[in-house]
Amino acid sequence: MKSLCVFKKELRLYFGSFIAYSLATAFLLLTGYFFYTDMVFYDLFGDFMDITASLWAYYFQDVRFVTLLILPLLTMRLFAEEKKLGTLELLWTYPLTDVQIVLGKFLACLLVFVLMVFGTLLYPLMLSTVHNFAWGPPLAGYLGVILLGATFIACGTFISSLTENQVVCAMSTYGVLVFFWFLTWNEEAVGPQMIGTISRFSLFDRFEDFSKGVINSQDVVFFLLATVFFLYLTLQSLESRKWRGMR
Repeated sequence: MKSLCVFKKELRLYFGSFIAYSLATAFLLLTGYFFYTDMVFYDLFGDFMDITASLWAYYFQDVRFVTLLILPLLTMRLFAEEKKLGTLELLWTYPLTDVQIVLGKFLACLLVFVLMVFGTLLYPLMLSTVHNFAWGPPLAGYLGVILLGATFIACGTFISSLTENQVVCAMSTYGVLVFFWFLTWNEEAVGPQMIGTISRFSLFDRFEDFSKGVINSQDVVFFLLATVFFLYLTLQSLESRKWRGMR
């Protein structure tokens, strides 16, 4: 599969610099901090309330926030850096289709993020040594984080294809994702009926059930379709080079 070549190239770029290491360190430190503070808040080592309804719900909502902070910085270089360095035109001279290029870059970035998420499994594993709990709810939360992250990465990939400035790319990605976050905050502005319709398109509202340990098939399909949608927009952005004379 030719996209595997792009995939390997992107991984070498990530792990050949401090990008992946620094962002992974920040991700693990922030998620570790939130896990510790959430655990202390609910006093899990004493007489405490239901761990499923307390710790996991709030912890994964915090992980959602950390994911929002980290991923735009991880995706900002995917196309923007290559445009700035002039290597994107060189990449188009190889026998690779736009689909293979986009998939290779997307999957490499997704793998880096999944490895970050796997690193946080250390926290529930440490907790399991002193307190027994069902693994179903946290695993559902982790599935939600990965699906949400995949959508974030696809969004960042699309925006990276629009500019050669990495800072502009990161800030624009933040803007789009924060918009999806704030989408359902002001019910009085649109009314209760409209807010119900809008909430169906809110990435963050769709994540709520995962954080509570519930896997809703509709939410899974929504995140997959949202990811495909942003990747499709990326392909259309790359396709536009033809009518701009950027062959």
